[in-house]
Amino acid sequence: MKNNSKLFIKIQRLLRGIGCPRYLHHFGPKKYELKHHITALITMQALKLSLRRAVKWLRLFLLKVPTYSALCRSRKRIPASLWNSILKITAGLQNTRVAIDGTGFSRTNPSFHYIKRIDRKNPVKRYAKLSALFSLDSRKFLALRVRARPRHDIKDARYLLKQTELEKLFGDSGYDAESLHEYCWKSNIQTIIKPRKNVKRGFYRRKQMKNYSDEEYHQRSVIESGFGSLKRKYGGYVLGKRIESIRAEIYCKAISHNLGLSSLEIFN
Repeated sequence: MKNNSKLFIKIQRLLRGIGCPRYLHHFGPKKYELKHHITALITMQALKLSLRRAVKWLRLFLLKVPTYSALCRSRKRIPASLWNSILKITAGLQNTRVAIDGTGFSRTNPSFHYIKRIDRKNPVKRYAKLSALFSLDSRKFLALRVRARPRHDIKDARYLLKQTELEKLFGDSGYDAESLHEYCWKSNIQTIIKPRKNVKRGFYRRKQMKNYSDEEYHQRSVIESGFGSLKRKYGGYVLGKRIESIRAEIYCKAISHNLGLSSLEIFN
């Protein structure tokens, strides 16, 4: 039977565009190709399903898909560089105005109504930290950095900036650091970062502040809308326990956002 899934066709084109190998490992079994694994993992996040339910859904549409246990192993083995390459190709090239910010994804997803009914204590609030670059023009995610535990926003700023080319960087006062202003100045990037209170020192900070304006800075809030859209459509939590699984889930959410996937159009 001919495969008419839009998602399956999109994943094939993406993997072909980045020159990805056909199989995840050249010594492994050759029953399922990498595109089958990627399609199933993205479907899991796009429809907010578990691994078992994602496999059942795909098989209902007569798509070739590995077992849920094979998917659980493969998402730990797919390297971050591959996820990053897929994200870049879905984001496009023309991204001059970019915002940077961080958010959290809950690592527990209980029913608080049920917890209240059985008189249990609320679980410990743990979350995975996501730092991201978001295009203000295309409304797409350009680069991600995922951590299993919370860290300060400035820790991942330089790593993210190395992943893409841009002209203006928008950020809140958490990114107002002399080291970041210096790096951006030497990389020909204009920073539109809200200054911290009572902080005026810094050679590169003063140079960057000459072109700062409050009116332009408020465009930074677009990344907050991007995070809200990501969590509403694909969930503000992760099911994985190890950092490799958490990273794969969050990358699949961002890739689904860039592709504009929804539960109504995936299998049409």
